[in-house]
Amino acid sequence: MTVPIRTTSPYPMLTVAEATHEILARLEPLAPIEVDFRAAAGLVLAEDVAAGADLPPSRRSGVDGYAVIARPGPLRLRVLQELTAGQRANVQVDRDTAVRIMTGGVLPPGADAVVMFEDTREEDGYVEILAAPRIGDHVQAPGLDARRDQRVLRAGQRLGSPEIGMLAAVGRTRVSVHPRPRVAVLATGDEVVEPEVDPPAGYVRDSNRYALVTAVAEAGGEVVWSGHCVDDPALLRRAVGEAASRADVLITSGGVSMGTRDLLKPLLAELGEIHFGRVSFKPGKPLTFATIGATTVFGLPGFPVSSLVTCEVFVRPALRRLQGHRRLHRPRVTVELEHPVRASRNRLEYQRAVVRWQYGRLAASATGRQSSSRLMNMVGANALLEIPSGGELLPAGSRVTALLTGEILDGVEPDDRDVR
Repeated sequence: MTVPIRTTSPYPMLTVAEATHEILARLEPLAPIEVDFRAAAGLVLAEDVAAGADLPPSRRSGVDGYAVIARPGPLRLRVLQELTAGQRANVQVDRDTAVRIMTGGVLPPGADAVVMFEDTREEDGYVEILAAPRIGDHVQAPGLDARRDQRVLRAGQRLGSPEIGMLAAVGRTRVSVHPRPRVAVLATGDEVVEPEVDPPAGYVRDSNRYALVTAVAEAGGEVVWSGHCVDDPALLRRAVGEAASRADVLITSGGVSMGTRDLLKPLLAELGEIHFGRVSFKPGKPLTFATIGATTVFGLPGFPVSSLVTCEVFVRPALRRLQGHRRLHRPRVTVELEHPVRASRNRLEYQRAVVRWQYGRLAASATGRQSSSRLMNMVGANALLEIPSGGELLPAGSRVTALLTGEILDGVEPDDRDVR
């Protein structure tokens, strides 16, 4: 099969904002499923959760000490019994008595305050109160943590450790959540070999597939299929069809540019619908967004950096949308450049960088030469600098927007990479 050489693209050039809108407008959170709360960590709630009763249900002690009736001292009281958490008193506290109580213990009838052990002295069954207690001292009221029918978790919240703890506290052992999107990752190209192989001249190891599989997992997706396909139309059709049939989202790398072996765009147009095929974006202009039936398809460029940056900027928010997250995008901050940066002439560029908190400001330095094939400039980066087009040289000290992809670093230690 001879593929004609294309010199112009049939696809209009979208801005980053237009492409992002086109993607997100076509996606909705996946239909909720019900799971045991123990299996819900990292998932997003699809329903509000309310407390079924006051939490705690009774007055309880907030410290280890003595439950008493509050009044001015000095006091010498007979100790009736000891209460630990989970026990209930079988005695009534009066003005001449006290109950030894541990943190979390339910206050005995009559008591209205707790005195800490540190402010007492006990001997021969009597306790001396060294600090005059006031009504309510160290007493946790019913409903202090949550009132009956109070909403404690909202739909759209990601279930981390505090949220899982709250589900347990209110007794919600089954919960409605959005599932993780099922994702297939397909690398293409005759020149691609497995990482275990010593590549012959002109070949490269498949770094894209494994980097994208990891990026999907970091974004909360579940990779259900991955593979590699050479640039053969029949084999590519089979691989795309198999991957799309198994997944909510198919991510491919390579085969979306203008060469004779870039077979993916025509195939996607035949199997489904292409919604856009170019973005005014660097690195990653030939990014393609399509659908095959109910499967969302992202055709990413083949260069490793282009593949990962387009995944970060466009695919990650889409995966979060499918999971039901309310916040889809990474946080953006304003940073100061530590060195001059040359803007792209005609495309918004996302330059890989390290952002540090330095002398009361956020300082950014690029991670070396910003080549689309140089994966090293992604290693250790915690930000993408959004450099507007125009071609001018931005001097050191210029303020630009950074998309934070990792933790902000502290200190002024320089990085050891080449930043030229």
